Amino acid sequence: MGTVQADRSEDEHGGLVGKAQRALIAMRLGDDAEALDVLAPTTPEQRLTETRELMLLLFAECSAMVATLGDGGSAPVKVQVFDSEGEEVSIDQADPPVRTAVRTLLAEVHGNTEAAEEQVEIALASAAPEEVDSLVLQALRWTVRLSVECVERGLPVAGWIREAVADS
Repeated sequence: MGTVQADRSEDEHGGLVGKAQRALIAMRLGDDAEALDVLAPTTPEQRLTETRELMLLLFAECSAMVATLGDGGSAPVKVQVFDSEGEEVSIDQADPPVRTAVRTLLAEVHGNTEAAEEQVEIALASAAPEEVDSLVLQALRWTVRLSVECVERGLPVAGWIREAVADS
């Protein structure tokens, strides 16, 4: 299960997972705007906290799926970044939200949750709202893509993600 603040109650954690699951369903259906609406914070004051926890949850789950796809680290999984023309670029040449997403995922994959948290904190503290939305959408897209790949290969996926990406 993803990293979420230890002081969250089961109900709060379940609420976060429920929001993430509904957002993944919207993403699967191709509705980015609905995914972002689902993830809108309970109150404006909770925007940073809820977004941070959601991002850490999604990136932790993505990391687990990358590890699964990479056979526990024995088979490398390549992360590629593409520009708007479809050309592969280095991480440093990517748009800031994509750069942050890649760095966060890589930190999680390498077991450095603290660095992943720092990447998310920096993004939330300094990014414009549309960049934060882009980062959230990137995490949702990767969660959907990685989970579909895992499911197709018969590999384990968190139940709440599996339910969200299952064809209805």
